[in-house]
Order: sequence, then C-alpha cells, then structure tokens
Amino acid sequence: MNTATSVKRRYRGSSTEERRALRRQQLIDAATQIYGEFGYRHSGVKQVCDAAGLTQRYFYESFGHSDELLIACYEQAARQVRELNMAAAEAAGEDRMERSRAMLHAYFAYLREHPQAARLLLVDIRGISPSVDEAIERSLKASSEDMTRALAHPGEHFDEMLQAGILGGVIHIALHWMANDYAQSVEVVTETALKLGASLLE
Repeated sequence: MNTATSVKRRYRGSSTEERRALRRQQLIDAATQIYGEFGYRHSGVKQVCDAAGLTQRYFYESFGHSDELLIACYEQAARQVRELNMAAAEAAGEDRMERSRAMLHAYFAYLREHPQAARLLLVDIRGISPSVDEAIERSLKASSEDMTRALAHPGEHFDEMLQAGILGGVIHIALHWMANDYAQSVEVVTETALKLGASLLE
C-alpha cells in the first residue's frame, strides 16, 4: 500500500467518525427538546429521529435503546449546568457565601432559560431504569464534589449527608418554581435556596 492510499483511508475513517459523531449529537439535541416538551415516556425513537432530520437506522448507529439516548441527554445537560456553576463560582471571588450565591443563581438561570433541559433534568427522570438511576447518582456525586471544590477551605471536608440534603432541597425548590411557571425571579429563588446552602458554611 502506498503512502497516498494510506493517508486517504485514514482521512476517510476520520471523516466517517466525524459524521457519526455529528449525527449522534443531532439526536441528543433533538431528544433533549422532544423529551423536554412531551416527556420521555411519551416520546418515541421515530419522533426524535424526525426532529433530528435523520432516519431511524442512524439512531441504532449510536444507541442500543432509548434509555441510552436519555442518559446521553441527561449527562450533557447536567455537565453544562455544572460547568456554568463552577465558572460562576470562580467569577464571584473568594468569599464563600458569594460563591454559593453565584452557583445557585447560575443554576436557576439555566433552568429558566432552558425549560426543556430543566424538565429533562428534574421531571419524571427517576424510576425509568436502573441505568438511568445510576446516571442520576453519578451526576449528584459530581455536583457534591463540585460543591466541595468551590466552597470548602483547603483540607476541609463537608458532611456528605448534609450536602445530599442541600442538593435535594435545591432540587425541590426548583421543582416547585417550575410547577408555578417560574413565577418568582431568579434572584428571589436564589436567595431562598441560599438559606439551605448557608448551613454548609456555618
């Protein structure tokens, strides 16, 4: 095999992988919108593929079943939220209360600005399958680790049970807020949730 042929084949392989990755991302983005609007339990593969502009054969190119796509959507949205939260904490300076406030504000602002992703992250997500529940637990663990990195003093370890309670409380505040059509401002909801977060810093 000459060098030109080898390079050409490697290029083709890379191009094929890139196209496959693009199709996978199209499915994730379309499913996030579909699941967020209609709910996962009321959405099918064909509905997602139609929204993505792809035939169903491309679904099975990337995913074995719908739960795998749901997990991919959930993990993408959860990762985006965590990245925003950490960036907000860094921008807030060194004061721990201000960092906590900034993280909560970023979280609630994201939920209001991305209602489909908010529903995907928080509504009807549990109990779908053990693999989905495992993905949720991984995300919550990552959020707790982020909380420690952003707020703990060097060498300080937060009470894991308290952290779990705060995360659960923040999620329930978010669910109540969403159920009331985001009636309160992001600032009001942030200050409410900060009362929980403050207990971690006492």
